[in-house]
Amino acid sequence: MKRNSVGIKLYVCVLAVFVVFAVSFMIFQQSREKHYKTDVLDTKLQDYNARMAESLAYAGAVSDKVLDEYVAKHHINGLRVTLTDTKGHVLYDNMRRKYGGMELHADRNEIKDALKYGKGMNISRMSSTMNHYYFYSATYFPKQNIIIRTALPYDNNLLKSLQSDSHYIWFAVIAMLVLVVVLYRFVNRLGTNINKLRIFAERAVNSESLEIEDLAAFPNDELGEIAERIIKIYKRLEHTKKEQDELKRQLTQNMAHELKTPVASILGYMETIAENPEMDADTRMQFVQRCKTQAERLTILLGDISVLNRLDEAPDMIEFKSVDVSSVVSDIESETALMLSDKGMMFRNLIPDGIIVRGNHSLIYSIFRNLTDNAIAYSGRDTVVTLSAEEADAKWIFTFSDNGCGVPTEHLPRIFERFYRVDKGRSRKMGGTGLGLAIVKNAVLLHGGTINAMQTPGGGLSFVFSIMKR
Repeated sequence: MKRNSVGIKLYVCVLAVFVVFAVSFMIFQQSREKHYKTDVLDTKLQDYNARMAESLAYAGAVSDKVLDEYVAKHHINGLRVTLTDTKGHVLYDNMRRKYGGMELHADRNEIKDALKYGKGMNISRMSSTMNHYYFYSATYFPKQNIIIRTALPYDNNLLKSLQSDSHYIWFAVIAMLVLVVVLYRFVNRLGTNINKLRIFAERAVNSESLEIEDLAAFPNDELGEIAERIIKIYKRLEHTKKEQDELKRQLTQNMAHELKTPVASILGYMETIAENPEMDADTRMQFVQRCKTQAERLTILLGDISVLNRLDEAPDMIEFKSVDVSSVVSDIESETALMLSDKGMMFRNLIPDGIIVRGNHSLIYSIFRNLTDNAIAYSGRDTVVTLSAEEADAKWIFTFSDNGCGVPTEHLPRIFERFYRVDKGRSRKMGGTGLGLAIVKNAVLLHGGTINAMQTPGGGLSFVFSIMKR
């Protein structure tokens, strides 16, 4: 079953609402105008009644002669004038000369209303005397104790005078036609955008190509711009997803390769020991020690991978609290003192005491420990490692540098990549996992900072990074 589009439904609904409003407006306007014209006619007849009563009061008596003269003098075509007393007896009627035998008019609505409210009106009532429909307007004059009723025949002339003006009907019809055209153009553009989004959604769900003609261009309006941006964002996300999938694939391959080396070494050493039961104790101990070294390397590698996974997948779960960076650096300086001494290196700690930031103690430690281990492993013998800090508004800016052999410029943009090594063979011999600087970068970013690597003037490598205070 074919479904109507949102645009068509909106078009029909808005048009239906407008039609109902237009018809209601026309009915209301017609009723209002008819009521107004009826009031004008009634006011005109009431004025006639009042002037006639004044004339009778001036004459001092109610007589046919006086009334006939007044009616003749103030002639209105088709006007009927009737006078009654409060009991409904007819005292005068310009259309009937023999009114003495006329029935009582006390039951006439206009007469009853006149006695009750001072005036009364009846829009269309059949006259039993004249056998014709009339518009009646009656007025009660208490001082003279009479009711003057004037009436006009309810004929074509009166109907035309009471008929409402049809100009507003044409106005409403023209306005409706304009609305139909404008609304159609708007809904058509809306429907085009929605249809394109529907095509986009269907192709996105089915993982089909979005490079089709239907999604090439959109109407030049806000809705078209929004739809176009949605598709562009989706394409960008798809591209990013593909890049991430490729990175994950490469990372998986690198992990498998990095894990394969220590595992293969351990298996090789263990097989050698198992296949040579007559091996002397010193040689066996040497192989066991090598197994232990590779196992430790494997443990470090798995630990680094675990840290990176935690930074990637659950950064919101990492607990933050106040961390004394100065104390952390002092502990690292003590822990690495023997390794520094073995290589004739010196660690110059120039940061002030009491640097407090809000962060994760383990990750703050990883930042400075990985940078220190990296310098010890690759900067060379008899070098100086320098750490300084500068306070800047809401963050601390640290500079970690050495005066060693440095890193070639072409490698600097990639040294924070996972498993990237400037000298692969030398790095593995040094026991590095290839993940230390990746952990440093991700930990710095998690703490609201940035990090850059550059050549140290005079030789060596410098890392400049920041950590937010709060």
